[in-house]
Amino acid sequence: MSDDENAMRGRPPRERHADDMIEQRPPNERRKSSAALDEARLRQQAIGVRLRQMFDQVVNEEVPDEFLEILRRADSRSSENG
Repeated sequence: MSDDENAMRGRPPRERHADDMIEQRPPNERRKSSAALDEARLRQQAIGVRLRQMFDQVVNEEVPDEFLEILRRADSRSSENG
């Protein structure tokens, strides 16, 4: 019964609680959304693991000699001007 109907019948308005404002789902729907959430978390975790593996591979790659030479020249120029 709505508050308007209660007022027309002389009854005080019904108290509202937070639970009344939250969409209530049947238990089987909650399980479905929970399963979907668990699946999404597992997917994100797997992506995170793979990204860390790729990052570690890149970090552990050797720096090419040509690049090291460029860095050495830049360091010597900055120390001459410094």
